[in-house]
Amino acid sequence: MTIVEVSGLGKAYRRYRYEFQRVLSWFGVRCRVAEERWVLRDIDFAVEPGEAVGIVGQNGAGKSTLLKLLTGTSPPTEGGVRVNGRIAAILELGMGFNPEFSGRQNCFHAAGLMGFSRAQVEQAMPGIEEFAEIGAYFDAPVRTYSSGMQMRVAFSLATAFRPDVLIIDEALSVGDTYFQHKSFDRIRSFQRQGTTLLVVSHDKAAVQTLCTRAILLDKGRLVMDGAPEEVLDYYNALIAERENKTVEVRQLADGAKQTISGTGEARVETICLRNRRGQAIEYVTIGEDVDLCIRVRTTAPIPRLVLGYMIKDRLGQPIFGTNTWHTKQILEDLAGDQQIDYRIRFTANLGPGSYSVATALVSSDTHLEKNYEWRDLALVFNVVNVDRDVFVGVAWLPPEIEITRNEVHILRSEL
Repeated sequence: MTIVEVSGLGKAYRRYRYEFQRVLSWFGVRCRVAEERWVLRDIDFAVEPGEAVGIVGQNGAGKSTLLKLLTGTSPPTEGGVRVNGRIAAILELGMGFNPEFSGRQNCFHAAGLMGFSRAQVEQAMPGIEEFAEIGAYFDAPVRTYSSGMQMRVAFSLATAFRPDVLIIDEALSVGDTYFQHKSFDRIRSFQRQGTTLLVVSHDKAAVQTLCTRAILLDKGRLVMDGAPEEVLDYYNALIAERENKTVEVRQLADGAKQTISGTGEARVETICLRNRRGQAIEYVTIGEDVDLCIRVRTTAPIPRLVLGYMIKDRLGQPIFGTNTWHTKQILEDLAGDQQIDYRIRFTANLGPGSYSVATALVSSDTHLEKNYEWRDLALVFNVVNVDRDVFVGVAWLPPEIEITRNEVHILRSEL
């Protein structure tokens, strides 16, 4: 059974000439509006039980509005939302908290609004207080809290009872590193128990780590729904190309979607990995010395060219990246139709698994200034363990372990 179903959802903010017209509109009376601004339109998607879905997009895309519609804190203008289960949401920081009440009092009040009895809240309160870890401040007025302390209490309360659907809107970004790790551990625990997760975050790593699927909103419309890496690659391309005119998505032979963006004034013509014998390879052994060979061709005169590359793991999380801006190997005054060959030598101290390489041809240290070409999944290769000790992780960091065994002598007295 689908746990969240969104159909034809839209939200508009309207301004009326007279206030009584707004009141009449609450009762279904149609009144002419002076101004109408749509922030969401024609949103359709469904979420199955246990799915973890990331919702991404630039500021103003409609992400927070969508979550408010899902939780029922704001009514839709058109369409509908159906949720089969209990929702717990951490939206705007401290939303619903009375600044004059203590953290404990706010927990009783907010949990009551969530439908829990006082007896249930009293039973859960020790766990809420313990997880929040704010000490004596738990009984102090919330107005004396820092933003991080408010987040601690809000998250502890929202997750005190395992929900069917947990919604988080960037709230964890204000917390300290320790509490972020602690919170993500609880979220993963809920996921293992079957909780459905909806996350709004600008943290690419968080979306790729937690989510099995991502939805991209742009200017109030749903423009992409798919695997997190594919959606985030497309999102990055939209950021680079503000007018969204040069973004191309290709279907590769293995079914993966490759995102390419840029003006096309320079392009990657070929890319491959070679071993020290100069042979092109797809499989690399751990610790092997390899060359990443990239051939670039210009299609127009370019005053300045920088090549960047990023090695990513199978989830699309960055493992290592740099560019010729940082290595001080910038090329200047290139003619049109010029060929440039780059050879990047490195030792593949990587863990076993599948990796990809993304490339960027830009004019400075960032693709936001002048993006000639940004190409995700430009190359895919595999790392295999042939002759190394068994280990886990994405990095080969061979240790030297020293063990000292000390004898312990126990003196016994005889009576």
